Amino acid sequence: MLKLPASPDEVLREVIVPALGLLPTKMDTPEARVLLLAILMQESGLAHRRQQPAGPAKGLAQFEPIAVLDVLARFQLMRSVCVQRGIRQPVDPQEVHAALEHDDVLAAALARVRLWLHPASLPAVGATDEAWQYYVECWKPGKPRPEKWPNNYARALACACSKPAGVPSE
Repeated sequence: MLKLPASPDEVLREVIVPALGLLPTKMDTPEARVLLLAILMQESGLAHRRQQPAGPAKGLAQFEPIAVLDVLARFQLMRSVCVQRGIRQPVDPQEVHAALEHDDVLAAALARVRLWLHPASLPAVGATDEAWQYYVECWKPGKPRPEKWPNNYARALACACSKPAGVPSE
């Protein structure tokens, strides 16, 4: 498990890249990497796996139980990813939700699938405003904090586009 707080580079390398490796290759795109990293920064600040102050959301992507249930119901492949990450069969949404507090890779895979289920294509890399709208539509945040998005997205963009995918920092 990644030590928190974590840097965007660490999260990209140790969480997002491995999570995308569990999913179909077509789900691993520059657009997905940038948006996922920005969302994780927006939701948790890469510092918390449990909603602050106390709340039901868990994981770096801050999933609530209903969101876990929705993804598992609409994307059957996610159930096999859960099993690969140590969730017992039959996959129980409550067990998956509990695991998000300890399994960053599972949380990032779930987040990518949540984006995949949106009917529109991912926003182009660098399209900050469109990425914000996409995030809001997918996450429906109770306290969206739009003032933090431009910086989070810019940091994600710089990190995800600064070196070849999956290449560790020196």
